[in-house]
Amino acid sequence: MRRDRRSNSQAPESDYTADIGIECHIQLKTASKLFCSCSNDSRQEDPNTTVCPVCLGLPGTLPVLNKRAVELAMQAGIALNARVAEHTKFDRKNYFYPDLPKGYQITQYDQPIIGAGEVAVPLENDSFSVRIVRAHMEEDAGKLVHPESADYSLVDLNRAGTPLLEIVSQPDMHSPAQAKAYARELYYRMLYVGASDVDLYHGNMRFDLNVSVRPSGSDRFGTRTEIKNMNSFRNVERAADYEIGRQIQLLENGQLVTQETRGWDEQKTYLMREKEEAEDYRYFPEPDIPPLELDRSKREQVEQELPPLLTHVRHTLRATGLEQTKIEALINQPRLAMLGLSVLEEITDPASRDRIVNWLTSEVVRLLRAEDFDWDDFALSVGQLGELSDMTADDELNSSAAKQVLGEMVTSPRSPRQIAEEKQLIQTSDAGEIESIVDQVIQNNPQAAQDVRDGKSKAIGFLTGEVMKASQGQTNPQIVKDLLEHKLNQ
Repeated sequence: MRRDRRSNSQAPESDYTADIGIECHIQLKTASKLFCSCSNDSRQEDPNTTVCPVCLGLPGTLPVLNKRAVELAMQAGIALNARVAEHTKFDRKNYFYPDLPKGYQITQYDQPIIGAGEVAVPLENDSFSVRIVRAHMEEDAGKLVHPESADYSLVDLNRAGTPLLEIVSQPDMHSPAQAKAYARELYYRMLYVGASDVDLYHGNMRFDLNVSVRPSGSDRFGTRTEIKNMNSFRNVERAADYEIGRQIQLLENGQLVTQETRGWDEQKTYLMREKEEAEDYRYFPEPDIPPLELDRSKREQVEQELPPLLTHVRHTLRATGLEQTKIEALINQPRLAMLGLSVLEEITDPASRDRIVNWLTSEVVRLLRAEDFDWDDFALSVGQLGELSDMTADDELNSSAAKQVLGEMVTSPRSPRQIAEEKQLIQTSDAGEIESIVDQVIQNNPQAAQDVRDGKSKAIGFLTGEVMKASQGQTNPQIVKDLLEHKLNQ
């Protein structure tokens, strides 16, 4: 097996094949929870304030299924090239834990809303396929908080009842790099379809890894371990790498790999508990939620409401001949990618199109990475960018001034000319005015002028800077430089 990072095993890498499957939990982007009207976003709220009798599992309460959550789950299934079920139902998964007040979780067992699918995952200059087993809806549990140095834990049920979609893959990944690439692909597919905010930092997307190793050439899977709650692509890769090495080392030492659930502490995996079998949960149909019938008309309606899928956007950008690095920069944000597509379709001048794409994939990307940037303020349009490009091509703005104007345009619908005029950035094209300033600078700096006549190249840069300073940056430095050389080398 080829490893992506150095293994903690001394076994030859080709002796073993790793098999990795991923269970991905995404929080569906609904306004309210899955079975009640409580807010689905409690990040800024005090503990146990966005709860109701349904969240708390009080006797006599009945769940009411969130229609929007069902639609988002269907959209996610389409983005996975998966089958959307015609008939689906909910089940009770019974277990006891402090953050589960009902004593059971409402989930889906044998009739999930999404069936088999397949995802093509790009990796470097190639791609590989990962088969999707299923994707099912379920409610999230609450959260346990463990105060430092305390002998007790606190329970916060704000998260209880949050709508989740769990996407289960086949063990079709065979290296940490493939696991990371698949996790990233899921992230972008869910982001583009709008099923989730996929906010990794706040846990809106979490990954559980199922890892096993087997002797190379064997078709019998090894004993798998599950690694819980990865919240970054980097952790997915590092945890997979460590666990593969750990299992290889056990086998090389003549020991057995045991089926268990493990955690990840940024450095290594650690034992959490022995793995329970499915029958331990005593699944049975949820009696308070009728089965769902998703007929063809409903599925077609959901398909019609879909935004452009990631696969379509990526294919369209590639068809234009755009460099792969620029494609990746654009698709990181759906709205930026849509803007890029519009630019490529509507801007016909090749030089202008290239200039705008360079802005989008460099300066605009840098501006969007600011921690306090709010996408609700994003205001860039093709018309603005085209006008800014024309002003740059006509030497009304130098590159530095164009970037200043672009920085304002990202969050302002105003025209670039209006912004440039307000900031006094437009370069003068009055030849007489420029020549007058140049003559004055030469007169005020006789030694530098003589240095230019004597062939000292650094002096021309100094004089150009003095002209730019005198004109408050509103002259074209190349025109100034050419004029200085012409006057001083006569």
